[in-house]
Amino acid sequence: MAVKGLIASVVQLLTQQLEDGDLSDNSRESLEVAIQCLESAYNVQASDALPNINLLELYQNAVDNAKPDFGPPATPEAKAEAERLKNEGNNLMKAEKHHEALANYTKAIQLDSRNAVYYCNRAAVHSKIGNHAQAIKDCHTALAIDPSYSKAYGRLGLAYSSLDKHKEAKQSYQKALEMEPGNESYKMNLQLSEEKLAQQGVGYMVLGNNSAGGAGGAAPNMDLSSLLSNPALRNMARLMLSDPGMQNMMSDLMSGNVEQGGRMEALIEAGQQLAQQMQSANPDLIDSLRRQMGGNPNDPEPPQEN
Repeated sequence: MAVKGLIASVVQLLTQQLEDGDLSDNSRESLEVAIQCLESAYNVQASDALPNINLLELYQNAVDNAKPDFGPPATPEAKAEAERLKNEGNNLMKAEKHHEALANYTKAIQLDSRNAVYYCNRAAVHSKIGNHAQAIKDCHTALAIDPSYSKAYGRLGLAYSSLDKHKEAKQSYQKALEMEPGNESYKMNLQLSEEKLAQQGVGYMVLGNNSAGGAGGAAPNMDLSSLLSNPALRNMARLMLSDPGMQNMMSDLMSGNVEQGGRMEALIEAGQQLAQQMQSANPDLIDSLRRQMGGNPNDPEPPQEN
């Protein structure tokens, strides 16, 4: 009975991820298959989960309360050698010898595993060479050692944004800003993460809800606070609502007056009309939106520290 209850809670969590998570189409399809397999194998539904039991919160509490075992404190000699290796790694990073720097930071960690700086520096190298998942792991380790380490939160945000996990990136930059309210880099990256979230929400509304398999209703990835606070998107919505032709076109689409085969053409036409209106109203707006859509936030800070 306990096992079935646990599986039901897992199914409930996975179903929530379908509704709330930032997932690609392939990931969503795989997750739906996994849910169906669990339901069939254990004869359970999400509704069978015990009330007031949140599996994700239970896991997060366990993680937060866990005390990592970093081994015994380093000797003064080991600390000195670890610091030398770190400084050498910093110089290697300046020379763009990333893999050599990675080896130095790893050796420093082996000598002094309780120094958060070494993990954070290694996270910067991992981000440079595209190992974003490892960068996230190192940032979390650094924060387990020093929960007030703002730079670790900043680099965590960079790694998440590189994986298009903009919700997690936003949360990371918010934490970094709580600790360094005047840091312009964190402010810029937070704004970019919010813009990316807003764009994901609009993209799902336009494409996801009109796909053959799309469900009606609100977009599961939408962050309403980011959407409503984005000036460019507010202007976009205002233009859409104020144009009679656009209103008629959207009304036809929603009422089903447009045949299935002509819906995509209608959407393309609507987008072209909207772009023309936006260009006329604010020529700088198109360039701004292109810039936002084109790139990921970058960390302007040097990867090494101290």
